[in-house]
Amino acid sequence: MIDVKKFLFDLPAKANPDVLEGMSTLFHFDIADAGQFTVQLDNGKLSVSEGFSGEPTCKVTTSAESFSKLLAGDLNPMMAMMTGKLKISNPGEMLKYAKVFGLM
Repeated sequence: MIDVKKFLFDLPAKANPDVLEGMSTLFHFDIADAGQFTVQLDNGKLSVSEGFSGEPTCKVTTSAESFSKLLAGDLNPMMAMMTGKLKISNPGEMLKYAKVFGLM
């Protein structure tokens, strides 16, 4: 199983700074069995912190098991949403940043 917390905290090192330049957004990840996290992208600078801070553009709610399966490609995101295993408050924003964050 993929370590969800490690995946989120590794995002700043994995994301391409050239792609992030000029972009800003704020995500809240509420992951049962892993914790709550804020992923903030502010004019190209990506940071991750534990807990919620600020007003999110998008909130993602799921379990650690489902998130791990999504990252591994073992769970279809659309199916996860339809079955209630994944809730995304702003799917358009998630789609916009999914590739940047390595979620697809």
